[in-house]
Amino acid sequence: MTSQEILAELQQLGSETTKKTLLNHGIKEPVFGVKVADLKPIQKRIKRNYQLALDLYDTGIYDAMYLAGLIADDAKMTRANLQHWVEQATSESLCGYTVAWVAAESPHGLEMAREWIESSRESIAFAGWSTLGSLVSIKKDADLDLTELEQLLKRIERTIHAQPNRVRHAMNGFVIAVGCYVAPLTELAIQTAMNIDKVAFNPGKTACKIPSALEYIQKVQNRGTLGKKRKTAKC
Repeated sequence: MTSQEILAELQQLGSETTKKTLLNHGIKEPVFGVKVADLKPIQKRIKRNYQLALDLYDTGIYDAMYLAGLIADDAKMTRANLQHWVEQATSESLCGYTVAWVAAESPHGLEMAREWIESSRESIAFAGWSTLGSLVSIKKDADLDLTELEQLLKRIERTIHAQPNRVRHAMNGFVIAVGCYVAPLTELAIQTAMNIDKVAFNPGKTACKIPSALEYIQKVQNRGTLGKKRKTAKC
């Protein structure tokens, strides 16, 4: 299939109700209003397609860009591809989820995340911390630099309350991810969560709330699934 054929299909799947919801969540035009559940059959049909993902992302249409992340051949994504995606993302949602998921599953996830968290652009820093959170959720503990993760937790404890809105959200998510997925650092993540306490977050026009890192980790702990890795960062 070509990108134009897929765009025609996406346009048919769009609804004004879903579009309104997406706009309220900060998604910017152009957007068709396609539910993620309706993107999944297309993803299943296409599976992975490197060039098609690049073409769809470059349309600038939110639904197509989200689908691009689902079908991206992560192993083939270059540093230049990832940098282009994070810079061209039309919403914070694409930065923090689509771009972060693809980056985490690519060969360049860690190095890109390290660069992005230093960016003065909120959306790119958001993508960086989100990428780190995705990385720890899918990589074996033996493949992670635990010392570096400890330093990042300490950095968050010192700086989170002075960060921009979305960066605070992603930092909080990183504490949760380390606490839930990196068993050797669960206690340190819990201590970090206690020290940062409540994290302010402006959800815009939505009713979204930033989760308590402490409560979230403890809930997973009580469920007995601490350290259980995810098969993929994407959803």
